[in-house]
Amino acid sequence: MEVGDDWELCFPEIPNISCWKPPSTWPETLFIDFALYSISVLTAFLNLLIIISVSHFRQLHTPTNILLLSLAVSDFLVGLLLMPIDAVKRTHCWFLGDFFCSVFRFLVDIILSASVVNMVLISVDRYLAICDPLHYTTRITVNRVKVCVCLLWFCSVAYNVYFFLLHVYQQLYITPCYGDCATLIDNIGAFLDLVLNFFVPVTVIIVSYMRVFVVAVSQARAMHSQITAVTKQISVTKTAKKSELKAARTLGVLVVVFLMCFTPSYFTILVGPISRSHSTANFIQYLYYFNSFLNPLIYGLFYPWFRKSVKLIVTLQILQPGSCEANIL
Repeated sequence: MEVGDDWELCFPEIPNISCWKPPSTWPETLFIDFALYSISVLTAFLNLLIIISVSHFRQLHTPTNILLLSLAVSDFLVGLLLMPIDAVKRTHCWFLGDFFCSVFRFLVDIILSASVVNMVLISVDRYLAICDPLHYTTRITVNRVKVCVCLLWFCSVAYNVYFFLLHVYQQLYITPCYGDCATLIDNIGAFLDLVLNFFVPVTVIIVSYMRVFVVAVSQARAMHSQITAVTKQISVTKTAKKSELKAARTLGVLVVVFLMCFTPSYFTILVGPISRSHSTANFIQYLYYFNSFLNPLIYGLFYPWFRKSVKLIVTLQILQPGSCEANIL
């Protein structure tokens, strides 16, 4: 990493082993911190609304919403823990020591892995609900989905133990300087993470939603062909086109937003690491986090029940006896 003449040492008392930090004026630092913390608060708040809604109202205790709840939990932790700590790490030197650096990286890997797998399970759930509706209610139950969610989090922890131990080893023997919390990943770890945490999930999501899209379009065309003999052919054609556009729009939002937020961070694995002080690295990392802010908008705000539940939560009507039985669907 190239160091400019105006850079400062993180620990001037130990100049030989201290990391360097780029110069920044206090207005610039204040603006960056305010922007990052604002997004962090909004991310935590929006996902907390989903957590309260799905947990409180009995009508929302469905298999799909249980997956949505698990996704909201991981995204809530991103806004509550990862974003603020990473904001401090990127705008200031790391003063919490090597151990907490390893713990922080471990939390990052667990939470983000869980978020990715949650999105995969949601796509598979929608695939089964639309492509196999006759067996969906018997095969996909609330209890089975709860077991899957527990396994999801357990596997996320177990999978990232390797990277945690690798990071601890790096901090003990390979740390180039003090004041930084960077991750140096080996070739095996990079390959595993690229395949299991990116290529496989992206493939499953794209295949699932492509199948959903094809089925939705075929159903719309089937309805159109069955009613072509009726006098209202024009209105039916418009309805079929609207169904096709709606299916295409939903597919585009789910897949494109996911790829836009996650692809850049994994692209860096292919081209090599970027300096932590590099503005591109900061943008890529927070684009990765920004998906947690977008998820409640995509999966929550598009549902009418979410707006109703938010109104009941904000007005504190959920504190009334029997509010969990309220009709919000």
